[in-house]
Amino acid sequence: MTKPAPYRLQQTLPADAPIIAVPMCVKFIDGQNYHTVGEKYLTALIDGSGAYPLSYPALGAAMPVEALLDHVDGLLFTGSPSNVAVEHYNGDPDRDDSPQDPGRDAVTLPLIRAALARDIPLFAICRGFQELNVALGGSLHTRIHELPGKLDHRGADGPYDAIYAPAHKLHLEPASHFAEILKTDETMINSVHWQAIDRLGNGLIVEGRAPDGVIEAVRVPGKRFAMGVQWHPEYRCIDNPDSMELFRAFGAAARAYATERRAKLARKAAGQAA
Repeated sequence: MTKPAPYRLQQTLPADAPIIAVPMCVKFIDGQNYHTVGEKYLTALIDGSGAYPLSYPALGAAMPVEALLDHVDGLLFTGSPSNVAVEHYNGDPDRDDSPQDPGRDAVTLPLIRAALARDIPLFAICRGFQELNVALGGSLHTRIHELPGKLDHRGADGPYDAIYAPAHKLHLEPASHFAEILKTDETMINSVHWQAIDRLGNGLIVEGRAPDGVIEAVRVPGKRFAMGVQWHPEYRCIDNPDSMELFRAFGAAARAYATERRAKLARKAAGQAA
């Protein structure tokens, strides 16, 4: 596969741009564990949300989530080749070759719950979408394409532009937050996933589905921004108007939170100085 060209910044961020934490995945490479995050997520935050990405290692209990949340204005939970372990939702046995990442599970699930408790903006994509559901007590189908009447959501083979090409329609609930952001109740999305929501997590509401009924968009009501998508809006974000609208909305929520967080820090510093 051709090595991609180096990323070119589309904009220069101001010093006070919001900071978005991006939990990483653990990859075993050349006999060692590496903590990684796909560049497309980082660039989507810069170009779409106008935010600084802060990659966060998947070291489980060694990384206390509350300490991180004191310093960030939002969280992006990314997609990944790995799957949430079935032990976290009492699911049926996964396929034998299902890739796993217990280090990521150990960070993301408590981090989601803590971020929601603080009402910190949160955007969850693909695996992150599934993590959001599991963190709130939901469960997953591990092989959605094997269920009667369901589409094959695993995506096409070939180059990445083919893999992430629009695959099926997304039907949004009228007057939903997603419909408000995208200014439509129907659009086209890509599809690159084996798994999907089975039992919906506590407090989540469904805002969008695929034509076969598979849940594709969810939201936690009562929060400034706590939304999840099963597709991949981060891929070539700047070339897709829908993707840009989602990342702009996330960035706006993070900037509002950043203003509040920094004001509190200023008041605390003033009080200590006095």
